[in-house]
Amino acid sequence: MIRMRRAWGPAVLLALWVAGSGTAGAQGRAPRPVAIEGTVGWAGFADDATKHHSLFGAGARMPIGRRVSVGPEVFFTNGTTEDDTFVVGSVWIDLGPTPDVARVVPYVVLGAGYMRHHQRFGSQRFVSGEGSFTAGGGARARLDDRFYVGADVRIGWELHLRLAGHVGITWPRR
Repeated sequence: MIRMRRAWGPAVLLALWVAGSGTAGAQGRAPRPVAIEGTVGWAGFADDATKHHSLFGAGARMPIGRRVSVGPEVFFTNGTTEDDTFVVGSVWIDLGPTPDVARVVPYVVLGAGYMRHHQRFGSQRFVSGEGSFTAGGGARARLDDRFYVGADVRIGWELHLRLAGHVGITWPRR
């Protein structure tokens, strides 16, 4: 029970950070839109053999510059006998043309936060938590002025490789 309470601490702090953050912009220039994303994919965790997990989650990107966005991500992985929950704060750096003019934007992403691991051994349960990170790259493609799709590849700790696709919506419109 105490471990479970500790697991919610980082999530609550991340939620408070998101609620208190704002977007700063220069006068006379419209700020880049905030984006909300849904993610699905695969994660392979290193062990004697790769442990395959399905992955799903959600995140938000808040621009802090022309090419830099920050925001929280929460994603879950589900394996045969184990589940993981990741709560990370991420930074996206857009490469190539700026997102306001390019239809396809490649990016790199770095994230750091907390991972909670839950594993079943017959009728027994094992729960642990530790610091976590992800790093990788991908691309987003605008479908119209509000919606986009994308995909990325990341490596992270607890050591895993992650391949995921995402769908996003921006607000306000571009």
